[in-house]
Amino acid sequence: MTVDLSVDFCGIKHENPFILAPSPSTDNLELLIQAFESGWAGAVLKTVAFNSRIVSRVFPMVTRVEQEAAFIGLQNIDLVSEHSVETIEQNVRILKERFPNKIVIPSIMAFTKDDWQTLTKRFIAAGADIIECSIWHPHGTEWTLCTKVEEPVGTEQIASWVKEAAEDVPVVIKLSALDSDIIATAEAVERSGADGVSAINTIKSITGVNLDTLIPYPNIAGLSTYGGLSGPALKPIALRCTAEIAQKVDLDIAASGGITTWQDSAEFLLLGASTLQICTAVLRFGLGIIEDLKQGLESWMVEKGFQSLTDVIGKSLPYLVEHSWLPRGIQVVAHIQKEICDTCGACYTACRSGGHNAIIWTNGFPEVEADNCIGCGICRAICALNAIILIRPGRELKCSPLV
Repeated sequence: MTVDLSVDFCGIKHENPFILAPSPSTDNLELLIQAFESGWAGAVLKTVAFNSRIVSRVFPMVTRVEQEAAFIGLQNIDLVSEHSVETIEQNVRILKERFPNKIVIPSIMAFTKDDWQTLTKRFIAAGADIIECSIWHPHGTEWTLCTKVEEPVGTEQIASWVKEAAEDVPVVIKLSALDSDIIATAEAVERSGADGVSAINTIKSITGVNLDTLIPYPNIAGLSTYGGLSGPALKPIALRCTAEIAQKVDLDIAASGGITTWQDSAEFLLLGASTLQICTAVLRFGLGIIEDLKQGLESWMVEKGFQSLTDVIGKSLPYLVEHSWLPRGIQVVAHIQKEICDTCGACYTACRSGGHNAIIWTNGFPEVEADNCIGCGICRAICALNAIILIRPGRELKCSPLV
C-alpha cells in the first residue's frame, strides 16, 4: 500500500505537510536551497519589517531551556530579518525560479495599512505563493504589537488590508497563545477574508535566573529581557490551540510549536492541522530530519490504513468534548507491572503526597491496594517507565489497560 503525503493548504498543493518555520534557517538562501533539495515542501521566510533599518541585534540571541538537564526548548531574543525587503524579494525570485513546485511564504510585519499592502504586493510580484502576517512579537515594546492589534478588531483590520492587496494569493495570519481569546481572534481572521492561520507563535518567557549573579538569562552585559519560547515545551499548548481553532473556525491551520518527531506531526494532523511548521527541531537535528519525518508518517499511515492526509486531518477531533460530556461512573484502579518496575518509589511518593495512600511496599515492590485506589492516575503520570496501567477492579489478567 502506498500513501499520499501531499496536502492542500489554502488552495495550494504541497508535496508534503512539512514546512520550515520562520527562523535563522529561513533567512539564509543557501540553507533554503539545501532544505528544498532535501525534501521540505516549503518554507516561511524569516519575518521582514517594512523598514529593515530598525533591526539592531544583541548577542547571544538564544538560550537553552531545560529541566533536570533534559532539553525542553529554546528561548530567543532574535528580531526580524536583518535583510532588506529587496534582498528577501530577490530570494523569493531565486527560489521560485529554481524550485517552482516548492511553497515560498514571506512573513511580513508592518505598522500602517500602506506598509502592509506595499509589502504584500511586492512579495506577490516576486512570486510568493502565500503571505504570512506576523502581528505579534514577544520582544520589547518597539516590537510588541499585541497591545495595538492582537485583539480581534485590530487583527481583522490588518488581515483585511493584506487580503485586499493579495487578491487571489492566500493570506495566513500568525496567532499567539497569549491572546486573551485566540478563538475570537481566529474568527476575526475568518471574517476578514483571509485564508488560514498559523498557530502558534513563540510564547513570551524568561529562561531562568543565574543564582550567582542574580541576572536573568540571557545575560547581555549585565542586563536581560523577555524572549520567545519554542520547542517541546510548547507542544501541549500548540495542540490545544490547533484543536480549538479546528473545531470552531473554518480556516486552514498551519501548526507550529514543539513539533519534533513524526509522532508529533501525526498528532497535530489528527487535531486539524494541514501543514506543520518546524524550527527548533531543525536547529537541534539538522535539515535532514525531513526524511525521518516523512518516512515515519508514511509507515504509520500504512499501519493505520490511511491512504492520504485527507483521511488523517481532524480525525481525532470528534473525541474532544466539553468536560461535562465525559462519561461518569467508570471505576478504574492502578496496576503496577512488576516486570517493568524498577522500584524507584516515585509512585509511592506520589500516592502518599497527593493520592489516597493506596500504594504499599510488599517484598521490595510497590503494590496497589485496590480498595483504597480511586483511579486518579497520579502514580501513572509520575512513573517514568510507564510501568503503571489503569484497569477495571478485579480484572488484572483479563482486560486491556485503560488509557
